[in-house]
Amino acid sequence: MSEISNQHTSNDNMQSSWFASWFDTSYYHILYKDRNYREAQIFMDNLTHYLNLPEEAKVLDLACGKGRHSIYLNQLGFNVLGVDLSENSIEIASKNANDKLHFKVHDMREPLEEKFDAIFNLFTSFGYFDHDEDNLKTLLAIKESLSEYGFAVIDFMNVPFVLDNLVAEETKTVEAIDFHLKRYVKDGFIIKEIDFEDNGKKFHYEEKVRALTLEDFTKMMDEAGIYLLDIFGDYKLKKYYKKTSERLIMIFK
Repeated sequence: MSEISNQHTSNDNMQSSWFASWFDTSYYHILYKDRNYREAQIFMDNLTHYLNLPEEAKVLDLACGKGRHSIYLNQLGFNVLGVDLSENSIEIASKNANDKLHFKVHDMREPLEEKFDAIFNLFTSFGYFDHDEDNLKTLLAIKESLSEYGFAVIDFMNVPFVLDNLVAEETKTVEAIDFHLKRYVKDGFIIKEIDFEDNGKKFHYEEKVRALTLEDFTKMMDEAGIYLLDIFGDYKLKKYYKKTSERLIMIFK
């Protein structure tokens, strides 16, 4: 599921930054260490081929995490900027920077000053916010940051498929840590609770992503003045089917 989570705290003021805390921990990277990098590369190959991006196109990787997509896009010959709210992730990603690959801390709700030929928001890195207007602000920021002929891509989970296949509880053991995972739907969000113990200390985090459907995105895009060009259902860019596709990949400009 998503990249972002929070740690429970008695201080309500901390809730304003819930989407930063889990992502900035080493445990986040441990839990998700087995992600399929080859699959991600195939997706980037298919996507850049489909978009027919010009050589040395300027690409923005929005919510880039540690930069795995940014690094590969740069290897394909593109000028890439990776941005993320997590200072820890950007610090790690920046170790791979070069004259055509840069990283910086940035809030996706704010447009960037420069314009891009392509903006990629990948691996369900959308819908973190408590308020729907922040999701709309993100779309408007993407629109503002695109060049006149630029394309944007949002790669989101396919919510109907996820809900039909939701595993309520499971335990994953990674690097001798037992991560106890609990998943459920509440107030329009898909929530994953993560409990584990390390060095005699107990931890509790939560991932929380708005259960946005294609209809929800279409409505927001209409409001933002964005034109939805194409929809795909997996990383091989096969047709989207509401009930059976694992992903909801939207191309717009």
